[in-house]
Amino acid sequence: MAGRLIGVVGPSGVGKDTVMAGLAARCPGLGLVRRVITRPADAGGEVFDGVSAARFEALCEDEAFCLHWAAHGLRYGIPREIEGHLAAGDDLLVNLSRSVLRQAQARFAGFVTLHLTAPRSVLAERLALRGRESAQQIEARLERSEFALPDGLERVIDVVNAGPLEHTLQRIEDRLYPVKA
Repeated sequence: MAGRLIGVVGPSGVGKDTVMAGLAARCPGLGLVRRVITRPADAGGEVFDGVSAARFEALCEDEAFCLHWAAHGLRYGIPREIEGHLAAGDDLLVNLSRSVLRQAQARFAGFVTLHLTAPRSVLAERLALRGRESAQQIEARLERSEFALPDGLERVIDVVNAGPLEHTLQRIEDRLYPVKA
């Protein structure tokens, strides 16, 4: 049985990377996808492969990505190698943009969208603690925080990530791996 690609989306500061790492640690057989991003490798935040814009374009031309997009002045790619892991039955978590959710759903059977949300005040506090953006940049991210998901998504798990991480992880795990009676 093929594994599922689980696209994690939500506004900046919602805790996508923390939730993904926590889920991978709790759930055997659930892996993390390492994205390729046109940002310096030492930029911090998630674990990713940093490449130049020219290298990214070359990878696109070589069809090295199964999904790619641009956002926040950067380009993001999902390596085609994940297809082998999915074919082997592994479930994979990947941080995606809302802009590619329909494309991911069309490409990957069983695709699931994990939509994380949090109140604006929680997002503002987390973004400030990150220390990566100016007050103006934080405000711009907060303005985008309420964008809706695209229409037509078939499997969506909505979870508010505003309380203890363990509660968030348990709610997601219960939805991804329901106990069958």
